[in-house]
Amino acid sequence: MKPVTLVGIVLIVLGALALAYQGITYTTREKVVDLGPIKASVDKRKTIPLPPILGAVALATGAVLVVVGNKRG
Repeated sequence: MKPVTLVGIVLIVLGALALAYQGITYTTREKVVDLGPIKASVDKRKTIPLPPILGAVALATGAVLVVVGNKRG
């Protein structure tokens, strides 16, 4: 398999995932109270939004790379 085609397939998969999930969510733990033996923390969920246009561009670019990779051979 040609490298151009392989990169195209990876972009298609990443673009589909970006469209499906529309963001990356992760959890952080922050200390609220730390007084000797008394400790309290809270888990906070944060999200990095991925715009749908990013997924669409990745899908389209991947499709173009797959077509170009197959035409060259």
